[in-house]
Amino acid sequence: MLGEKIAEIKATAVTKILPANGSKPRFETATEGKGTVLGVEVTAMTTYWSEMDADGTLYGECPNQGVLMSKDGPVTIIANGAGRLTEDGGASFRGSAFFKTAVPSLSRLNGMCLVHEWDVDADGNGTWNLWEWK
Repeated sequence: MLGEKIAEIKATAVTKILPANGSKPRFETATEGKGTVLGVEVTAMTTYWSEMDADGTLYGECPNQGVLMSKDGPVTIIANGAGRLTEDGGASFRGSAFFKTAVPSLSRLNGMCLVHEWDVDADGNGTWNLWEWK
């Protein structure tokens, strides 16, 4: 069951092409932005890869290559998702995420599974929304 909204982060994304994985085009996207997680202001930095299948769908992962920085310390990110390119030249992903931290104000994140929406437009302006999955 979908629980409370945990986070919203506005970020800019820059994507570059990587060598293909067999017949699948492969991309790397780096993001930087700001937002709130459990009401705590954070700066977000992530790098994720994605691959495109023959039907145009995407699968991507951020395998421990993301960090949120709060004034009290870091939160590490693991995330994955399935997506597609949008008509305006952006991308839209839906998936799961896990955060790990020693920051007391964000320690509730430890052990929590989150579901997310990552939507980015053709200019690289994105929004990452996350909800607790109970």
